[in-house]
Amino acid sequence: MQAKDKNIWVLLIFILSGLVVGGLLGELASRVDFLWWLGYGSSFGLEQPLVLDLSIIKITFALVIKVNIASIIGILLAILIYRKV
Repeated sequence: MQAKDKNIWVLLIFILSGLVVGGLLGELASRVDFLWWLGYGSSFGLEQPLVLDLSIIKITFALVIKVNIASIIGILLAILIYRKV
């Protein structure tokens, strides 16, 4: 029997799409009175950008990750869908 060939890049795309869609839905749901809990979460990362000035080139580093309940649900759904495919 031939085993299903599952690619790790497909899983990564599924997880990132679940994170983005879930985060967007969480932000939208936080404005609704009875769905406020979906928008509950935290953010972490570099709030103020880190600037590297080398005279010739200026490089700015910044990364902020916002995680809420809906994005976690989106990640779990993405993993479940990936396992079914």
